[in-house]
Amino acid sequence: MFNSIRGIITEKLGDIVRLETGGVEWDIAMPAIDVNALPPVGEEGRVFTWLSHKETEMRLFGFADETRRSTFLELLKVEGIGPKGAIRIMGGIGQKELERALEQEDLGRLEAVPGLGKKTAQKLILALRGKLTFAPAMPQAATPYADLVEALIGMGYDRRAAIDALNKAEAALRPDLSGSEKEKRLFKQAIVYLSSR
Repeated sequence: MFNSIRGIITEKLGDIVRLETGGVEWDIAMPAIDVNALPPVGEEGRVFTWLSHKETEMRLFGFADETRRSTFLELLKVEGIGPKGAIRIMGGIGQKELERALEQEDLGRLEAVPGLGKKTAQKLILALRGKLTFAPAMPQAATPYADLVEALIGMGYDRRAAIDALNKAEAALRPDLSGSEKEKRLFKQAIVYLSSR
């Protein structure tokens, strides 16, 4: 499916961005914070996307970067939060602030986000505490297998857990393995570790 769309930004309307590429103008729902992070109207921009496909409707959701899209996908796992609700939440609080509020269990800050009541804020803390620290959890030196980490994340595993599993798998590998064979073994063994958690 679509990973991202690159084109000329034709309109910014609160939590909607319109982007033209190859003669097609895309109408993409985005958190207001992400819309503001894009280049000005008339310039080229890149929007990371996620497609919601239901029987009665197809809707394209967009994000300024992959971390924001990952946050959106984590929010969707929380009971009672749908795509539109996740976009509204993300439009009312920045990435770092959201991560900090979850880590510190700052219920007051979460309740201040428009459309986020006490019960949903509590659910967010229970479901997502420790899961949204994407950037700090993945320093470049943490693992030389960034592609494998991304592949595991694409399968639904948590970034931190994926890195830990790969590091554990590498420690258990025969030292004479190298190249693509080593990567294949690492990937398989990491999935074994992750599945047994």
